[in-house]
Amino acid sequence: MTPNTNNILRLSREISTSKSKDLVIIHGGGSFGHPLAKEYKISEGYTGEKQLKGYSLTHQAMVQLNKIIVDSLLEAGLPAVSVTPSSFIITTNKRITTIDTTLIARYLTTGMVPVLYGDTILDTKMKFTILSGDQLAVRLATELKAKKLIFGVDVDGVYSANPKIDVNAEFFKEFSVSQLKNTKIGGALSTDVTGGMLGKIIEAEEAVKSGVNVILLNALKVGLIYQVLKGETVKGTVLRR
Repeated sequence: MTPNTNNILRLSREISTSKSKDLVIIHGGGSFGHPLAKEYKISEGYTGEKQLKGYSLTHQAMVQLNKIIVDSLLEAGLPAVSVTPSSFIITTNKRITTIDTTLIARYLTTGMVPVLYGDTILDTKMKFTILSGDQLAVRLATELKAKKLIFGVDVDGVYSANPKIDVNAEFFKEFSVSQLKNTKIGGALSTDVTGGMLGKIIEAEEAVKSGVNVILLNALKVGLIYQVLKGETVKGTVLRR
């Protein structure tokens, strides 16, 4: 549970200074949610009573991280407001089947910035599971008819292999889900229970089909999030159909 405070503050300032309107922010679990979710096997659904504590611990870890991020956004001057996904979403076999975006839309029309996150979630078949921030982002983008969906990751975009361990990995300026069968793309190097890069691409297909402009870029590089929010061309991977 170690937040990257410097990057959280920097990104908060970049988002704030971009003066973007109708913005929804979603963050993942990082070192807060993923280790606990893996330890208690929350994503696999209910298998025993001891998981109930794990469900609560994982959720509370995400609430803790969410507070850090919302506080940072507020400090940067954004009217950020925390929204708990498990309070208005239910899944069936890990896929969202019940969602009411009325609250999110209302916050946007009020001029506020909803901040959501990957969360422990109730499931009609598994009792509970993990809802990834990626699936949530895509669903909200399609439901709210977003113009753009930005995935901030820790590499420049999509590569033919993990660039952190393969110096010959090829970078893709554009990429489509249909290319997956001919391309080896790994998951995350860290403890990510929601699929890493591969999971993002697969989830994002629905947004692309709905006409949302989807780009994956390196949020660790100073200024990129600001630039892409301003509509500037940046290094990253644009997803195509």
